[in-house]
Amino acid sequence: MTASSQLRGDELIASRHLPADPGRVWAAFTSPAGIAAFWGGSHAVVPPESVLVDLRPGGEFALDTRAPDGATRRLRFVYVGVSAPHELVFDEPLTGLRTTVSIRPAAGGTDLTVHQRRLPVELRTTQAAEGLASILDALAAHLRLHDVTPGRSTR
Repeated sequence: MTASSQLRGDELIASRHLPADPGRVWAAFTSPAGIAAFWGGSHAVVPPESVLVDLRPGGEFALDTRAPDGATRRLRFVYVGVSAPHELVFDEPLTGLRTTVSIRPAAGGTDLTVHQRRLPVELRTTQAAEGLASILDALAAHLRLHDVTPGRSTR
């Protein structure tokens, strides 16, 4: 299964079923190592040392993305809501973009939805929708590779 995404005006919604329990998905979204492992999706790398997580309302969440051509971009967000292990809400202060990450238990793992609102015009593209879907697919791959369930490979 792969992630699905849809662009509706100034909103982008992506969802995916993940092969892990909600606690593992939450840990991936809230730890610097977890974020660095998947955030760039198929289009960028996130250096682990660039990730900052101050997991509380008003706390900062920041990271660098490095494109294949070497261009680096700093992304910075402020947490608005933190409800472990079910929901994260964070805003991008410069554009007003709001992202809500919803983590719900489901048969065989977790259903994840990422809903972005108030998308800047430059992010209202098919490329942005595909990019967000690739991030969720990278998260699924990361969770599969780092499964510590007895009897399963960890790499």
